[in-house]
Amino acid sequence: MRQVLLVRYGEVHLKGQNRPYFLRRLTENVKHAVAPIGADAWLSDSRIYVSGMADMDEAVRRVTRVFGLHSVSPAWELDKDYTEISAKCLELTRELKGTFKVMARRSDKRFPMNSQQLNMELGGDILENNPNLRVDVHNPDYYVSVEIRDHAYVYIGEIMAAGGLPLGTGGRALLLLSGGIDSPVAGYQMMRRGVSVNAVHFFSFPYTSERAKEKVLELARIVGEYGAGMKVYVVPFTDTQLQIHEKCPDEMGTLIMRRCMMRIANEIARRDNAKALITGESLGQVASQTIEALACTDAVAELPVFRPLISFDKQEIIAIAEKIGTYETSSLPYEDCCTVFTPRHPLTRPRIEVVAEAEKALDLDALVRAAVDGTEEILM
Repeated sequence: MRQVLLVRYGEVHLKGQNRPYFLRRLTENVKHAVAPIGADAWLSDSRIYVSGMADMDEAVRRVTRVFGLHSVSPAWELDKDYTEISAKCLELTRELKGTFKVMARRSDKRFPMNSQQLNMELGGDILENNPNLRVDVHNPDYYVSVEIRDHAYVYIGEIMAAGGLPLGTGGRALLLLSGGIDSPVAGYQMMRRGVSVNAVHFFSFPYTSERAKEKVLELARIVGEYGAGMKVYVVPFTDTQLQIHEKCPDEMGTLIMRRCMMRIANEIARRDNAKALITGESLGQVASQTIEALACTDAVAELPVFRPLISFDKQEIIAIAEKIGTYETSSLPYEDCCTVFTPRHPLTRPRIEVVAEAEKALDLDALVRAAVDGTEEILM
């Protein structure tokens, strides 16, 4: 008898001939998540199992963050013997009060009792053992689950996991990571769809401080915990912003800045072998996020630009930020480059050809080259 973590996967079930690839990747991701606590994971009979951990709570915390998983249950692995199974059910329910339902699944058809017989017999044993419990098959307080597979597994309840698709099955993309609330959530949402994510951050020292940079790196560390860490490309952006401020119309400053960011991100994405860019933009949230402004930005993006938050309102984004643990850090009052030289009256309905004409005052190739050459790589 030993305690294991019984892990269920979700959307991977829908994959046809590609399912073995997704399952291999998912199992490897679980192994990677639990290796630091000395545990191991393996796939067997439509379940992933984790064993060898000294701290079950920490194992649950780590595994529930693995994308592609539906839920987990701390379970007891037993011999396929009814007496032993019943004894463990009685032990687990001894202190409970309220209502319960036994849910047995017999995958091994050689076991002499079918699922319905197990439900009835184990339910009767629990009722005789604990007068504070009664059966409710429709809306019980507790589900007492028994699975008959290579061994018997007994557990109570499920803990929901991150869902989505296994990280790494959706390619690689580069996240434009600011110090705000939105962009870390956007990165998380794309990781949830199986995309491996690194980040680029535009740093305008001394207009933005070292504390602002550390804030962004902390956000990358938090989001990176849902995967295999995160590399952050820190781009020196001061000269670019000064040039825009001095040489371009004030009302176009933010748009031209965003277009420069896209050009620089294109080059860094090539270095990172990323096939798309990710931003935290939400339609209409600020002046640079109108349909016309986004089209103006995308006109210089050589890669697809994913905006997973495009239809989210701010409260929806905040709710996810709180859930994944980035909200508190994002709320620290340190500036980012987007707050530097902000126009008093930004253009909200730009014409691409007009903005492109205004950019001719800049030596764009030189600015992009200098920013990319000066980029610092930090692995979180």
